[in-house]
Amino acid sequence: MSEIDHGIQRAAFGAAIEQVLKYINKDPAEKMKKILRMAKRLMGNMFPDSGFAIMQQILDDPNNPWNRFLLRALEEVDPAILKRIVLNFGLSAGYYGTKAVRANREKYKSNIPFIILMDPTSSCNLKCKGCWASEYDRKLNLTFDEMDSVIRQGKALGAYFYMFTGGEPLIRKDDLIRLCEKHSDCVFLAFTNGTLVDEQFCRELRRVGNFTLALSIEGKEASNDARRGNGVYQKVLSAMDLLKRERCLFGISVCYTRENVMSVTSDEFMDLMEEKGVRYAWYFNFMPVGKNAVPELIPTPDQREYMYHWIHKVRSLESDRGFFAVDFQDDGEYVGGCIAGGRNYFHINSAGDIEPCVFIHYSDSNIRTDTLLEALKKPLFMAYYHNQPFNDNHLRPCPMLENPDMLRRMVHETGAKSTDLAAPEDVDDLCAKCDAFAQEWAPRAKQIWESTPHTKPMTQYYRDTPEGQAEIARLAAKQREEAQKK
Repeated sequence: MSEIDHGIQRAAFGAAIEQVLKYINKDPAEKMKKILRMAKRLMGNMFPDSGFAIMQQILDDPNNPWNRFLLRALEEVDPAILKRIVLNFGLSAGYYGTKAVRANREKYKSNIPFIILMDPTSSCNLKCKGCWASEYDRKLNLTFDEMDSVIRQGKALGAYFYMFTGGEPLIRKDDLIRLCEKHSDCVFLAFTNGTLVDEQFCRELRRVGNFTLALSIEGKEASNDARRGNGVYQKVLSAMDLLKRERCLFGISVCYTRENVMSVTSDEFMDLMEEKGVRYAWYFNFMPVGKNAVPELIPTPDQREYMYHWIHKVRSLESDRGFFAVDFQDDGEYVGGCIAGGRNYFHINSAGDIEPCVFIHYSDSNIRTDTLLEALKKPLFMAYYHNQPFNDNHLRPCPMLENPDMLRRMVHETGAKSTDLAAPEDVDDLCAKCDAFAQEWAPRAKQIWESTPHTKPMTQYYRDTPEGQAEIARLAAKQREEAQKK
């Protein structure tokens, strides 16, 4: 589809959504069904029918908790924001972007991302314990033009979803708003400590409509502030109040560790987040990244199993929770395992280094010397492309945490260099911090995986391509020859 066709389709779809949202309060249940029918007509060939069937089931049942979730979102979030999110996430990213990404993967014989993460700055106004960014040189920044170039290149490949990390990205809030204005067909999300959110910024978020925040918060006030600093918890709650008052769409980002798992999944915490207007929650397993990282904070196998069952319970049709929760580690089955290395996303740090993952600080490319496509074709990203999935058990998706020998091998074979902005970390030292957990988790993950049903996501692995099949056949033949010689 050409840019002109995309624009025409976007305008027509946007006008239809606007009419639906304009009168949605008169009969919200029927209006949501109309949006679903529109989406299925437009995107039915891109996603499994089962997904649309589940949505239909939700909308047909007024007592379904996700039906109530949608109705509450319609009531609390500004209609202009909902329109922009449906357009950008549904049409630009979900339909147009997905088609382009899949086509470009076949064209370039490499990973092509759906999402790109960037660190606008290494600077941060906090110094949280256990955060590798707290040790960074705080003077590194991506310029506005560099971020704009990344987005323009990304859109050409099919990426319409951009996330900002850091450092604290809202230190660059004016530039981020400019990017939202210039790329009004994209979705933007910032992982933020929330302390720089004020009324003026909330009004800007509501005005642009395509920018959402995930505020970092971890359980109770005492445990949160012990890591982030006195008073931070209350500042984050105040930020939520401002965002809710302006009818903005926002969520939370939660790092769970061996010490806080029960706190960040407690009913007390969840009730408070729901009351504050949180619409989604990203849960991240602690990763021992950085020379001073403490591997003892990695959740135990018992805690990982608890998180697996908890996240499914929170999203189940029996749940009474008012927001959608995702576990970056335990939800690998829905995306076919590790999504890094450009398979679905990659990360650019504030020095311009193009890294396979926000947690994997190694690179052989930089936006100041390489295009995004050139980086995706370089040895490190091609190693990801050729080796994914790193494990067919998607409860063991990561080449570092659950399969550390994979990351060791890829970094050594490609010659990728440490890009840690505080102090270079040898890949063997990093992976050594993960070996014990990987060994302990493997049998537990096997038991869970083999005893529970799983979805079959639409994936594109190298091993399934004609080139991959030919390589597998060559390796098998070589192994047979070597066996015969013995």
